[in-house]
Amino acid sequence: MTTLTMAEQISPSAELALFAAGLRYEQIPADVLRRTEDLMLDWFGSALAGKGARPVESIERFARQMGGDGPAEVLISRRRTTPLFAAMVNAAASHFIEQDDVHNGSVFHPAAVVFPPVLAVAQALGSSGRDVLVAAVAGYEVGIRVGEFLGRSHYRVFHTTGTAGSIAAAVAVGSLLKLNAEQMQDAIGSAGTQAAGLWEFLRDAADSKQLHTAHAAGSGLTAAYLAKDGFKGARQILEGAKGMAAGMSSDADVTRLTDGLLTRWAVAEVSFKYHASCRHTHPAADALLQVMRQHDLAPAQIASVVTHVHQGAIDVLGPVVDPVTVHQAKFSMGTVLGLVAVHGSASVADFEASFKSSEVVAFRNKVSMQLDAEVDGAYPARWIGKVEVKTLDGRLLHGRVDEPKGDPGNSLNREEIEQKVLRLAQFSQGASTQEMRSACDAVWQIERNDKIGYLLPQAAV
Repeated sequence: MTTLTMAEQISPSAELALFAAGLRYEQIPADVLRRTEDLMLDWFGSALAGKGARPVESIERFARQMGGDGPAEVLISRRRTTPLFAAMVNAAASHFIEQDDVHNGSVFHPAAVVFPPVLAVAQALGSSGRDVLVAAVAGYEVGIRVGEFLGRSHYRVFHTTGTAGSIAAAVAVGSLLKLNAEQMQDAIGSAGTQAAGLWEFLRDAADSKQLHTAHAAGSGLTAAYLAKDGFKGARQILEGAKGMAAGMSSDADVTRLTDGLLTRWAVAEVSFKYHASCRHTHPAADALLQVMRQHDLAPAQIASVVTHVHQGAIDVLGPVVDPVTVHQAKFSMGTVLGLVAVHGSASVADFEASFKSSEVVAFRNKVSMQLDAEVDGAYPARWIGKVEVKTLDGRLLHGRVDEPKGDPGNSLNREEIEQKVLRLAQFSQGASTQEMRSACDAVWQIERNDKIGYLLPQAAV
């Protein structure tokens, strides 16, 4: 291993590289390892739920044209292909249904960009289950810190899962490839220069969101393999004078890059998504459900709903006024609240069946968003839900949720996670109940596996 210079040793990029290259199974607390297994299974359900989605299937057809046979599985088709194309398709699939995990403080969805390349490369290398867990933890820990570092200004324009996701994927694959610290820094540099993803797609229901995760997984994987081969990356792509922060942020905080490495485990801070919609809608949805249940309200009894939100919610959800697709509807505060008001939930099935129903649209038009100083001040560390509900008989009712369902303090247990992934697989017909039970068992016992296998049987040729 080449010795790093003193300047590089104290740079945040170098410190992240040293952490990721040096992370070992024995250093990770048992509860963090169990949480990583939970997140992997949760991701698997989300990936299967993308089966049949038009933009996901388009990316799968592209991969079929460009990639040959290989050792890595494409979950939605059960084909075997190269790690690069398996990672891309699985990443696209797992970010479509809006049920993949999220880290509040970084506003980053780690699973969609970490587990796809990890699974693909592990299958190619014959890595152990422990190697998979270490790689995933490394990707989560670094990716989350990069998202926090880039800050709120970054998220206004850039889709953090696409940008920080490239770094997370590179680090996770780099862990499986056993990169040393210098190589890991090269991988981070090459991933960072490819980082991309802009929110403009929300305005016209474009398919870019799936391309963002596919690109992040693929570019990160590419960066790690190139680094293994000696390809040099920028040494300070994150904090350098012409690095990511310089071009993508006005409030970057470099201290966040190395915050609590090996003492603060960001994996434990990750939330599961209960509703099948953009996470910015969840706090208000839970608060509305609280009010309706406490006061036994029917949707027709409600005259208006004001959601008190943070600026990030307004930035992302505000452009979606009249959603024309199911996916766009998941970024409509009014639609999500309409679904929970009418059906008591905003599940994948609810969206497919009812996002444009007359009842939901009528309720959607009663909903508005209002910037709230308390909610905005707490964000992104805490996502508080506050609603003000006015009834037709003149009552003014208030609801508040400090930890939406799925947050670490209000999390899903393993039975709830299993039920969630079973529902997602059933929704897309991506796997049978028996196949899902087998996959659940494999993930729960992954650390005992000396060689990672396939989660689903191969498709008949």
